[in-house]
Amino acid sequence: MDTNSVRTHGIGELLAMARDRAVPVVRGIPGSALGAPTPCAEYDVKDLVNHLFQVIVQFQRLAAKEASDFGETPDRVAEGPEWRERLAQEADRLVAAWSAPGAEEGTTGGMNLPARLVGSMALLDLTVHVWDLARATGQDEPGADEAVVAELAGAVDELAPTARRMGVFGEPVPEPAGASAFERLLARTGRDPHWAGARE
Repeated sequence: MDTNSVRTHGIGELLAMARDRAVPVVRGIPGSALGAPTPCAEYDVKDLVNHLFQVIVQFQRLAAKEASDFGETPDRVAEGPEWRERLAQEADRLVAAWSAPGAEEGTTGGMNLPARLVGSMALLDLTVHVWDLARATGQDEPGADEAVVAELAGAVDELAPTARRMGVFGEPVPEPAGASAFERLLARTGRDPHWAGARE
């Protein structure tokens, strides 16, 4: 068998793809939109930025097999207008943390999940929440690389039953006719790929 015929991407590599799509969206969020609704009904734009910030910081710790703390979400946006660049810097650190040797090996986190699956959880948040933010602020959709969608499809299959029970995912919504692989993924996490709440 030709081992080069199938390319397996590391989580760090996939996170770098997602970061490259995420950072322009984050930089494009206007201050005037921070109170706008998002596809995540419980979050406005500011809340969702703070949640994403928390995820990006805490999943760096999980990559290093350290304890994480999701108990309280700091208000990073309130710390000053440079929050966009600080989030971009933390995203770089997230990529570096999951690119480090051994990051994908063994288990990590309070539930002792396989490390690669935990890395996929960070990838999922960085991908779908950035889509949420783009939709909420009227920006062009960032999309997602084919390799990222392929990784996330498997992760969502594994995570969905528990995530729905815990309220992390909504119930799946009907997939639009002719939906792309990424739109199908969004629908499976409970998102309407045609959500237009900011313009209703």
